[in-house]
Amino acid sequence: MIVLQQSLHFFLHIVFPALVAWYFFKPEWRKVYVIFLLTMLVDLDHLIADPIFDPSRCSIGFHPLHSNIAILIYTILLFIPKTRIIAVGLLMHMITDFIDCQFMQSVK
Repeated sequence: MIVLQQSLHFFLHIVFPALVAWYFFKPEWRKVYVIFLLTMLVDLDHLIADPIFDPSRCSIGFHPLHSNIAILIYTILLFIPKTRIIAVGLLMHMITDFIDCQFMQSVK
């Protein structure tokens, strides 16, 4: 089960954003993919947690940049053309972390 979770996590954080960038933003997909990867900096909020990494902790709702209010803000950013690509990257990240939480719930 752990291998499946880690494989899916890697796919959703690295491969899936590349596919989304290529499919929806073909003329500039490389630039969009880099922006998607940069949105992973949202995980810097893990640095203020104690412990910094806890494999059994769900990020959604625990870390400030993974909170429901933050996710609402990312959703609002979808409707602003200049921030849409960043919002898509952030929301893909939140969905990936949410799926991780579901795996953790199924193991308990």
